[in-house]
Amino acid sequence: MDVSQFNRPAKALSSYRKHWAARFGTAPFLPVNRAEMAALGWDSCDVVLVTGDAYVDHPSFGMAVIGRMLENQGFRVGIIAQPDWQSAEPFAALGRPNLFFGVTAGNMDSMINRYTADRKIRSDDAYTPGDVAGKRPDRAAIVYSQRCKEAFKDVPIIMGGIEGSLRRIAHYDYWQDKVRRSIVIDAKCDLLLYGNAERAIVEVAHRLAAKEPVESITDVRGTAFVCRSTPTDWTEINSTEVDRPGPVESHLNPYLMISEQAQAQGQSCEVSSAPTKVTASQEPKVDQSVPMMVPIGWLGKTRAKVSPRERTVIRLPSFEQVRSDPVLYAHANRVLHLETNPGNARALVQAHGEGATARDVWITPPPIPLSTAEMDLVFGLPYARSPHPVYADEHGRHDGATKIPAWEMIRFSVNIMRGCFGGCTFCSITEHEGRIIQSRSEASVLQEIQDIRDKVTGFTGVISDLGGPTANMYRIGCKTPEIEAACRKPSCVYPGICSNLNTSHQPLIQMYRKARAIKGVKKILIGSGLRYDLAIESPEYIRELATHHVGGYLKIAPEHTQSGPLTKMMKPGIGSYDRFKQLFDQYSAEAGKKQYLIPYFIAAHPGTSDEDMMHLALWLKKNGFRADQVQTFYPSPMATATAMYHSGKNPLRKIGRDSEAVDIVRGDKRRRLHKAFLRYHDANNWPLLREALKAMGRSDLIGNGKHHLIPSFQPQTQGAYVSARRKNSTPRPDAPGQLLTQHTGLPPRPGVKGPRKTKV
Repeated sequence: MDVSQFNRPAKALSSYRKHWAARFGTAPFLPVNRAEMAALGWDSCDVVLVTGDAYVDHPSFGMAVIGRMLENQGFRVGIIAQPDWQSAEPFAALGRPNLFFGVTAGNMDSMINRYTADRKIRSDDAYTPGDVAGKRPDRAAIVYSQRCKEAFKDVPIIMGGIEGSLRRIAHYDYWQDKVRRSIVIDAKCDLLLYGNAERAIVEVAHRLAAKEPVESITDVRGTAFVCRSTPTDWTEINSTEVDRPGPVESHLNPYLMISEQAQAQGQSCEVSSAPTKVTASQEPKVDQSVPMMVPIGWLGKTRAKVSPRERTVIRLPSFEQVRSDPVLYAHANRVLHLETNPGNARALVQAHGEGATARDVWITPPPIPLSTAEMDLVFGLPYARSPHPVYADEHGRHDGATKIPAWEMIRFSVNIMRGCFGGCTFCSITEHEGRIIQSRSEASVLQEIQDIRDKVTGFTGVISDLGGPTANMYRIGCKTPEIEAACRKPSCVYPGICSNLNTSHQPLIQMYRKARAIKGVKKILIGSGLRYDLAIESPEYIRELATHHVGGYLKIAPEHTQSGPLTKMMKPGIGSYDRFKQLFDQYSAEAGKKQYLIPYFIAAHPGTSDEDMMHLALWLKKNGFRADQVQTFYPSPMATATAMYHSGKNPLRKIGRDSEAVDIVRGDKRRRLHKAFLRYHDANNWPLLREALKAMGRSDLIGNGKHHLIPSFQPQTQGAYVSARRKNSTPRPDAPGQLLTQHTGLPPRPGVKGPRKTKV
């Protein structure tokens, strides 16, 4: 197994020699049928992408990004969108691909897309024309892979997308309430690309085009595959038990932070510790257009005494072990999350099966983040910025039965960055996009705004969002690449903002000002979730936001008010929210505007007691909020909070048999109770709340005064509580929090623009 690539600078996306098929040029839309292929002069596709979403040629849709990126490299790419999975025939519609099938469930995990947090099937699908449900199967990535293999058994299957990313190791499945095998095993795919896959997919495509067998491609970052045994030239760290992590001198403790490792050797990884200089003969030539992650080891005056990371693999507890032992599951989850920094992460391996049938799932280190130039390349590809014409009506419009809600949400929005260093335990951004922020250049963003103005039908002058996973992490990161490459912290802002984090919002402020000055642009709104604990570090940013970029309401996500659940979420205390609200209200008043915050909260999160929800309800009533869209905690695969939910342990700390236990909200009745506290104003919830408050010894909160939470009487006429906002809103299946409305005297606004991008 060649691992030389793991420790060398990433190859720039623009540096590859184009495939010979580049002579065919650029397609207006990637073809979805043989007629469109013939019109382009193609006799076959080099790559066929299969997706669970409708085909929207826009950079917010994963299959469009991957398809256009491969087209940029000279490959002929076809799209099979939302195929009928009952037979293999639809998967052969474009013929046999010359190189591989690319399979994804779509922008969302198919199970989260299809089921609510109460495991009830949804009646809609925002990624389907007409918002129609049922156009994709459960665990779509597995089903699609199987059908592709039936259609053409000798064609490699390359899986990508968030569904694969979150299932790359043995994972707890909330819908079956059990631990399932790695999706690599179940789907029988040849290669899984996790995270943002542009760098990996381009390399894999060129290597396959050069006739390299897919089974020999085992040295690409950000991939997972099946291997029979560990190569003999690798050092394997046995982390299959919680009680014996191994001697630090010979095997690096998988729980040990880099700072702790360095301290144990009399060294430091603080900013003041300059890395050892390498000699000219040792220094590699670096392509400055792409980032280079500095491998740890150069922490002080002497090299740390550890095995070479590029040939070190951590053996996780096997599938059979984590399936039968929740404590080992939590341990494996903790180790995985400690190995997410591309600068110091090691390969992981997990056995599936026993004896002669045993197979190892190998997971290579995370991909090197894209540079700004590469981000500009990706977002500057020739997207049509609309759904494929096959979804249009006879007049060429995407309305009514042909309307795709997810596209409508992002139609006039611009994605300015990727990644999130917040580390929220219920969120899947770190597992998928990583915690290193990848930002576009200002010029690229401004050019896209002009393209929307000039090319997108229906533009009225309002940009609905300039954001990404969060609204305000643009160009924010670690002060030095050495510290960033050495860090193993799961969050840069919890329990407080790291002293090594550059928190300047100046590049974002400058871009806001230039964006709203573009001719034809009337308003730039911010629809992405705001990280308010970061925003209060820059009052000038809050002033800019409140003065120019809020359309009456701004959404933020405190998630809770009590320290118990907040510590399990890795979220800041409610004091940061109070400080942000103070500044937001002040600057809104100075601008002569009445503007309001819409906070999100999560019910039934691990670590939340009934008393915590009671105090949250009291806070909501005191501050005049009424929950309109209430969502309980949704255990997505691989998330840290999901490991808490399944194991009852806290993976944020060292796992042992007697380590910290976490209060888990299980059972329909208790989950309903936590939701009911968020909707304390709904008369349908009062009987359940009265019963609970009495059992908690808080009957003093039942009464008809202002200081009471719920009244002592029940209305004679009782019906389902439906607010004006609920009736006029488009449901957002990807939002795990709750939308709150405040008693403002203003008519409710129909929906909040843009899908919530930070959670899955």
